[in-house]
Amino acid sequence: MALSEFSPTRRELFSLIGKLAGAATMYQAMTSMGFAAESDFRQAINLQGAPAGKTVVILGAGLAGLTAAYELRKAGYIVKVLEYQNRGGGRSITMRGGDRYTEISGDVITCDFADGNYFNPGPWRLPHHHYAIIHYCREFGVALEPFIQENHEAYLHSTKHFGGVPQRLGDVKNDMRGYTAQLLAKSLNQHDLDQTVTAEDKDKLLDWLKTWGVLNANYQYTASDTLAMQRHPAVLPGGGLMPRWRSSQPLPMSELLDARFWATMSMDYNYYSYKHSPPMFQPVGGMGKIGDAFTRECQELITFNRKVIKIDQNANGVTVYHHNSQNPNAGVEQLQADYCICTIPLSVLSQLDVQVSPAMKEAIAAIPYETSAKVGLEFNRRFWEEDEWIYGGVTYTDMPINQISYPSDRLFSKGPAVLLGCYNFGADSYKFTALNPQQRIEAALVYGARIHPQYSKEFRSGTSWAWHRVSWTLGCYGIWNNTTREKYYNTLCQIDNRIVLAGEHCSDLPAWQEGAILSGIDTAKRLHHKILTT
Repeated sequence: MALSEFSPTRRELFSLIGKLAGAATMYQAMTSMGFAAESDFRQAINLQGAPAGKTVVILGAGLAGLTAAYELRKAGYIVKVLEYQNRGGGRSITMRGGDRYTEISGDVITCDFADGNYFNPGPWRLPHHHYAIIHYCREFGVALEPFIQENHEAYLHSTKHFGGVPQRLGDVKNDMRGYTAQLLAKSLNQHDLDQTVTAEDKDKLLDWLKTWGVLNANYQYTASDTLAMQRHPAVLPGGGLMPRWRSSQPLPMSELLDARFWATMSMDYNYYSYKHSPPMFQPVGGMGKIGDAFTRECQELITFNRKVIKIDQNANGVTVYHHNSQNPNAGVEQLQADYCICTIPLSVLSQLDVQVSPAMKEAIAAIPYETSAKVGLEFNRRFWEEDEWIYGGVTYTDMPINQISYPSDRLFSKGPAVLLGCYNFGADSYKFTALNPQQRIEAALVYGARIHPQYSKEFRSGTSWAWHRVSWTLGCYGIWNNTTREKYYNTLCQIDNRIVLAGEHCSDLPAWQEGAILSGIDTAKRLHHKILTT
């Protein structure tokens, strides 16, 4: 039977490159095709020479807005920031015991965690190559610690395969590698690759495949003493007269393929993705520490609890109309400035009266926002560590919760601890955001108990977050595709007379804090240049 033509999608192609050649090669391929980019931050900017008395109003005290505010103030500008919330940091937020937030439905999210425990509803990790945010963490004294992304003790879980029993990530990876090596060795020994592999290279490849795939003398991937060193043994090593350790049997290849764990392990789920490659980091005490640090540095510039309702501009300046966000009946106030940097999410900005060009208005309205839900679950003890030897890392499942992430901080500690019991997007997120906050917690407990039966006994408290039900974002992050980026991106980022936009939605790194910060830096630089040269 003739082989069908191999015509992979871009996603399948990148995943295949990553599996066969490694994350770095995959990333180079993605970059060459315009699908990925690491941060281009190399050094701190040093803007100087602001004209005396020039004023800039910044709308939004998230990371983009506060980065621009911090740098423009250093340059000598008079900067004012209007923020809808009673806090700075935007989506870089951490929930702790006592916190309360009201969704657009009127449902109240509460958090009753024990002292020291926390939950990050938004960003939760920092890649090592996000140089700008790491620079500001250094500058502002934000302590970072390792974030464990990949842990071979965590699970891959399919409800339809292996009797619904979760499989250790390390075992799945070893079995995939072993079966791949077995098939390649078989092809070499059957001379199927003689036209592309020399006799000398064949011997080298066979030797490598035997070692890499842990194959036996007959080039078979099967239980052996050597394999017992690579995957979880059926009997653990002991001492003295304890039972002798014994290798476990690999998962059946046919069921392993049917489970499509290779898709779960693709770049969609981070294992082969350069952007998630180790080391990764997190702020000690929660991601909100970064927003807190920016807020502290810019404290005197920010007016909190201000809802922007209209933005006007003319040849001489900008007028922002706003009122107290906590009191809809409060009178409308005006703030005038020479220029405006607007970091309001496009999902909200598209509903406001903004005096910009028709092309800019079209671009603002064209970018949809992703939906996402998270659930934080607090348990009486770290059963994942004590019972299952899982220290950090992420479990992936085909259930609607999608992910369970285990805390990387305070490993081995006693007392209550919080894990991320649900993190989903798209259709799965709708199943959770259609529920009220308490129902989301209950659903996460039901699903998660199929992986960790300890849930019901050890559960202490929980909280949740649904991004498109948050009034100040109405979504998680801006979604771009090739068509919208080519058609709207440059327009969205241009300075429109005296108004310019910034935020993660104005970057090549949407959804990442690095994208927001780089956008804030770029906007500050370009606006400064425009002012000096106009």
